[in-house]
Amino acid sequence: MSHKVPLLLIFFLSAHFLISQNPSGQVKIVSIGFYNVENLFDTENDTLINDEEFLPEGTKAWTEDKYLEKQQNMAYVISQIGINDVKSGLSILGLSEIENRKVLEDLVSQDAIKDRNYQIVHYNSPDNRGIDVALLYNPLHFKVLHAHPFRVDNTTVGSSRPTRDILYVKGLLETDTLHILVNHWPSKGGGAITDRFRDNAARINRMITDSITTADEKAKILIMGDLNADPTEKCIKSYLRATGNSRDARKTGLFNPYEDMFRRGVGSNAYRDSWSLFDQIILSEPLTRKNNGGYHFFRSFVFNKTFLIQPSGQYKGYPFRTFSGDTYQGGYSDHFPAYIYLVKSE
Repeated sequence: MSHKVPLLLIFFLSAHFLISQNPSGQVKIVSIGFYNVENLFDTENDTLINDEEFLPEGTKAWTEDKYLEKQQNMAYVISQIGINDVKSGLSILGLSEIENRKVLEDLVSQDAIKDRNYQIVHYNSPDNRGIDVALLYNPLHFKVLHAHPFRVDNTTVGSSRPTRDILYVKGLLETDTLHILVNHWPSKGGGAITDRFRDNAARINRMITDSITTADEKAKILIMGDLNADPTEKCIKSYLRATGNSRDARKTGLFNPYEDMFRRGVGSNAYRDSWSLFDQIILSEPLTRKNNGGYHFFRSFVFNKTFLIQPSGQYKGYPFRTFSGDTYQGGYSDHFPAYIYLVKSE
């Protein structure tokens, strides 16, 4: 499952993170990620959702050839994340902006990743466009014990527009129980009036987290997703109560390694020549402890390799996306993936 690496390599990966020597001189390392795949729709009309633009006769002229290219592109990205250090690839991957289970089944069967035998956790969300969140996992690495969606009811804060559910998955990473929450929070389209919708999503995540930790104060929880907010915004700092300082996480219960990355100018998506870091993986405090008896946090990343970057034109330097408006670009996504390493001593 996990990949074994010498302690010396771990030292060079991060001079700020030291792991005590152990008899074998090795640690196990696993990779866990999240990716907003930008409108992964099939070409068939679903009369229950608003998917008309992603049809062959729609405004985006979404044909089978384009769909296949999109699937191949997404699979290639997934196949490359973290493989320099973890040859077996991602053990767990959260996804957003997928239309249905069919597009996930097509994705995991692509040549670039089919040997990993990724399994799928997915539920239909009430989003008007039909875009959902999901989880892929390698069954050799992770065993699902339980899963269900949590509804984000924004009618309580003045919105009649349904949004994406929060996907909750509980499972085993070897002997470690992980609780995973996959999110895609409401967008900023509409301006400051939408802040309360993300505040509400953050509040629900915090409620779920508190419920888990009430039952088990040492629970290992991962909150991942496209949060449509930077790590320093109110919804994350005040409502979710995630901190960028691992020592402060003893009080707040949640550590956000992407806050420091954001302060250093790292981004996962761009708009009007400004970078944001909407794609994050936030951890419960027990995952920050090296002596927790299992896997613990090592390092966070944004996967922004050169092939994922727009090479020229008006959006040079931005994520190389599938569409610019209704013009097909043949790229990947308007977001870069986020991923983390968890490690434990042999």
